[in-house]
Amino acid sequence: MNTPLEFTYRSESETAERARDFAQIMKQRRSVREFSSDPVPDDIIRDFIRAAASAPSGANKQPWFFAVVKDPSIKARIREAAEEQERLNYESRYSDEMLRDIANLPVNPSKPYLEEAPVLIVVFKQSYRVDEEGFRRKNYYVNESIGIAAGILVAAIHQAGLATLTHTPSPMRFLNEILQRPHYESAILLMPVGYPKNGVNVPDITRKSFDEICREYR
Repeated sequence: MNTPLEFTYRSESETAERARDFAQIMKQRRSVREFSSDPVPDDIIRDFIRAAASAPSGANKQPWFFAVVKDPSIKARIREAAEEQERLNYESRYSDEMLRDIANLPVNPSKPYLEEAPVLIVVFKQSYRVDEEGFRRKNYYVNESIGIAAGILVAAIHQAGLATLTHTPSPMRFLNEILQRPHYESAILLMPVGYPKNGVNVPDITRKSFDEICREYR
C-alpha cells in the first residue's frame, strides 16, 4: 500500500540557500563537556527524538530505542559506572597509539557532565527484535540505520541551539542494567544534552578540506 509523497518543490536559488545555511549551521557544531544547569523542556527533547526516528532503516524495522534520563539519582549511577569503565580503558584497554592521539584533547576518566547536563539521551540499537509471541525476528542493516538516526539526532540538537557530546564509554552493558533495557539492545551513544556553560572552551581543531573528503565524478 502506497501513499502520496508530501514534498515541497522549491526554486534552485531557495534550495541552494537552504543547503548553504544548514552547512554553515553545522560547521559551528562542537562537542561540549561543560553544561549549564538550565533545564531543557520535555517537548524539545521529544522533538529531537521524533527527528531521529524519521531516519530510514532496513526494511523499515526502525531498530532503535532512545532512553531520556533526567532523574539525578540515575544520572549519578550512570556517571559512576561510565567512569569505572573509562578508568579501565585508560589503564589497560587503550593502545599506546590511541593514547597519543587523544593526548591533546580534553578527555580523561572523569565525566562530571553526565551529572551536570540536565538531560542524558542514551541511544540503543536493536540487533534483532522479539515479537508479541516471544519469537526472535530479524532487523536489517542495523548499524547503518542507527548511525543515520544518531546523526540526525546530533544535527537536530545543534540546529535547535543546544549542545551535546557523543560519549561512548566501552563496554556499555551497564546501561542495560541501570535503565532496565532488554538483552537484544546495545547502547551505542551516551549523550549529555543542554546549554553550554558560560565561557566554556573547546579544543582548537581543524577539519579536513573538501578535497580531502570528497571527489566529484562528473
